[in-house]
Amino acid sequence: MKTRFNTYDIICMVAELQRLVGMRVNQVYDIDNKTYVIRFQRSEEKVVLLLESGNRFHTTQFEWPKNVAPSGFTMKLRKHLKNKRLESISQLGVDRIVALQFGSGEAAYHVVLELYDRGNIVLTDYEWTILNVLRPHVEGDKIRFAVKEKYPLDRAKTDYSAPNEEALKEILSKSKPGDNLKKTLNPNLEFGAAVIDHVLLENGLTGNMKVNKEQGFLVERDLDKLVKALKQAEEMLDNAKNTVAKGYIIQRREERPAAEGETKFLLTNQEFHPVLFAQYKNQPFVEHETFDRAVDEFFSALEGQKIDMKTVQMEREAMKKLQNVRKDHDKRVTELSRVQQDDRKKAELISRNETLVEHARMAIQTALANQMSWDNISLLIKTAQDNKDPIASVIKNLKLNTNHITLLLSDPYDDDSEDDEEDDDKLDLKPMLVDIDLSLTAFANARRYYDQKRNAAKKQQKTIESADKALKSAEKKTKQTLKEVQTISSISKARKTYWFEKFYWFISSDNYLVIAGRDQQQNELLVKRHLRAGDVYVHADLSGASSVLVKAAGRPQPPPRTLAEAGQAAVGYSVAWEAKVLTRAWWVQAHQVSKSAPTGEYLSTGSFMIRGKKNYLLPDQLQFGFSFMFRLEDSCIERHREERKALTAEDTSDVISDVTTQDNDEEIVVSDDDEPSDTEDSKKTDRLESITEETTQIKIEDAPKENEKESREETVADAAKEAESSDDDSDSGVLHTHIKIDHGTGEVHTESKTRTISEISDASDEKFTFPALPKMSKKTQKKEKKAPEPKNEEKKETLKRGQRGKLKKIQKKYKNQDDEDRALMMDMLQSSKESKESKKAQKKAAAKPSKSKAGHARAQRIPQPAPLLLEADSEEEPEPEVDGADAAGADTDVELLAQLTGCPYPEDELLFAVPVVAPYSALVNYKYKVKLTPGTSKRGKAAKTAVQVFLRDKLGSARERDLLKAVKEENIARNFPGKVKLSAPQLHKHKK
Repeated sequence: MKTRFNTYDIICMVAELQRLVGMRVNQVYDIDNKTYVIRFQRSEEKVVLLLESGNRFHTTQFEWPKNVAPSGFTMKLRKHLKNKRLESISQLGVDRIVALQFGSGEAAYHVVLELYDRGNIVLTDYEWTILNVLRPHVEGDKIRFAVKEKYPLDRAKTDYSAPNEEALKEILSKSKPGDNLKKTLNPNLEFGAAVIDHVLLENGLTGNMKVNKEQGFLVERDLDKLVKALKQAEEMLDNAKNTVAKGYIIQRREERPAAEGETKFLLTNQEFHPVLFAQYKNQPFVEHETFDRAVDEFFSALEGQKIDMKTVQMEREAMKKLQNVRKDHDKRVTELSRVQQDDRKKAELISRNETLVEHARMAIQTALANQMSWDNISLLIKTAQDNKDPIASVIKNLKLNTNHITLLLSDPYDDDSEDDEEDDDKLDLKPMLVDIDLSLTAFANARRYYDQKRNAAKKQQKTIESADKALKSAEKKTKQTLKEVQTISSISKARKTYWFEKFYWFISSDNYLVIAGRDQQQNELLVKRHLRAGDVYVHADLSGASSVLVKAAGRPQPPPRTLAEAGQAAVGYSVAWEAKVLTRAWWVQAHQVSKSAPTGEYLSTGSFMIRGKKNYLLPDQLQFGFSFMFRLEDSCIERHREERKALTAEDTSDVISDVTTQDNDEEIVVSDDDEPSDTEDSKKTDRLESITEETTQIKIEDAPKENEKESREETVADAAKEAESSDDDSDSGVLHTHIKIDHGTGEVHTESKTRTISEISDASDEKFTFPALPKMSKKTQKKEKKAPEPKNEEKKETLKRGQRGKLKKIQKKYKNQDDEDRALMMDMLQSSKESKESKKAQKKAAAKPSKSKAGHARAQRIPQPAPLLLEADSEEEPEPEVDGADAAGADTDVELLAQLTGCPYPEDELLFAVPVVAPYSALVNYKYKVKLTPGTSKRGKAAKTAVQVFLRDKLGSARERDLLKAVKEENIARNFPGKVKLSAPQLHKHKK
């Protein structure tokens, strides 16, 4: 199979890719350590160029999987090539080296792609000084491929012209005896083996002709044809520089095992060429508009082709097993038939030579009775044979250790009668060696052989009778294997990896996508690339805890049930799993997460700064579940649309205050090895010492008193506005909905009760938690105690979360204030707020360090950047704004999640299965599930056991079992949190 470019391919591809000249580099990615992708853009046109060291370069229309973290070489390419214009793409001489120039003048950079031997990619500046090299090495004594060395441009070959007759004669004269024409010419020419084969066939020659042979290639006779052919090859390369070639993929027909009477074939890609060469005209091929497109199709289909070839191999093995069963049966029957024939012949020869056999047996027994040694007996028989003794002559071997002798017997009645002749012909009684038991008479020996013959006949009959059943069983098993192989092959092809599968992930009970990082690099990637305004960030103050994102951009705030499940994931993917420790996780909004550290401090990879309030979740049990989700066919999606339905706002209005508690203002550094600090009011001087430690400490700072006072005044102003708007249409009763969530089962219990405001205020044992309100001074608290209770007022609309507490305080504090006093107070507060905001803006501008252009560009790369709350900012958390892009992304995520279901219906059409590990409460309604708790079983063994449990489920359909079998073993257990203990009904039976 062809896997790399030759000289002719490079010339054609360079000519075709001239259309990229003038486009700018948008980004650079790496697929693996040899393959890199450069994304170009020109206005609305986008093109992706793929470079593979040593093998190929072409544009691609397929989505290749990129590495999670870019390599150092990729970062170097990004640094020098980003936003640069592609000025030229050319071939160095006629060698297999391609040079791409980005930028012009002294700002130019060259990327050199070597497509021979082990290959290489080199980045140089405008003077061809190497800035970075993919594979540093030394060629010879002088040429070094290393940083700060000059790239050797003069080593590339510059001439590919066809040799003249004299040069050809010299080349042919150096050929070794037995060498063919192609083997002799290829090392001395730059055309490539495929082009040479083509032009030789076009001119009446073949590459397999032996040089200087009468039946092969003779210089005197065929030299003119060879000169003409090589001239034609030179013209082909010249024309390729100026034209865009078509693309051809040469295929090979592979026979596939099938049922009797059927013939199946599989076409596999073998070669890619810009011209349909003469040697491939009789083979199946696929034609494409351009060579670039053909190469892209060829390499993109390799993975699918590997699956097909693996399927064919498994089918062949299955058919081979069936053929082996048939061969073994035939062999056994044939062997039993041969044994019967031999035993019958031996018995017949003993019967016909009964006297001779008896005399030979008695002679040996007499010698043994006279106590002669075995050597003397052998010598005695040899002496008698020399004397032509008829009895001794038939004795050919002594097996006295087994009490046997071997006689050479023949038919004594060979010419007696025609009947005997016919019978002899039928039995074919030729002379043969027969073992005689000395302890039995000749008649008994003959009977022994007849008995053996009868036993062999019975065994043969049983073999034939059981063979039908065995063959039918083998055929049935083979057909089942072929069917399973074909099914798994089709499933593997249909399987598309979702973008979130490279992380820890699950879908919450309320249909929110939750993703978590596997390591520090993935934690960094999650926040930088996937955190959007409106998402929720969840973390736990534990070593190794993952950064968890609840994707909620463009959707309502995630319900408490989803937040609790995300908190379980944050704790489970940490040291808490192995230590079996229950602890709390916490969540914040996306705009509170930042990568910018305070002045003088540094944040390592996977660490982030949290500004503002943390919302702590209640600790939950370490219970995960393992299950499978199934990809639905598009027509079946609608019937599963509401199976993971989020709780409504009415159901969750009071749950947040029960589920979460909030701390004071804090500034927190989140890392994979977080540990809580010993004190909550650490000083700024301790910060610089803490960052030198490997374990990042949590830093907490109380807001200054001035800011606290200002924030309190803002809160009062906001509360006054709300009170003013609610005075006119108030109601005497407030509807309280108490919601309790069972995190083990996911069930929600609601209890509603209408209570008057006076009853609420009179209840001495009632406590309220208001996470968004600031602390209040002692003076304010005293005033509130002295203020009389408000009168009952009617309210027509149900109050939102947090408004009841504000209304209660407002009515106490502003009971005696009339409309004029209220308006005057609002004007004063408004002017104070404006002056305060201007002062804060000045402070921000002075404290904020100037950023370089590169830093600004890096910030612009983060989609939907949200404002960060600094220490001096207001305590009021701004509501995240959702733009059109976020809304569109949210719709896309919802549609993506709607394709997956954990409880398929019998009438559903399923495409493939996806393994999922999630908090057990999120998997309650799934069809297949087992519970995972901290234990001692290794992940791989536990995963295999769980799959066996699912496969033996009587409620599972055949299609579902096929989909489960098609999942690769390495993908099943990769999301397990660690060593586990499985819990499932009757698990011990499945283990056995």
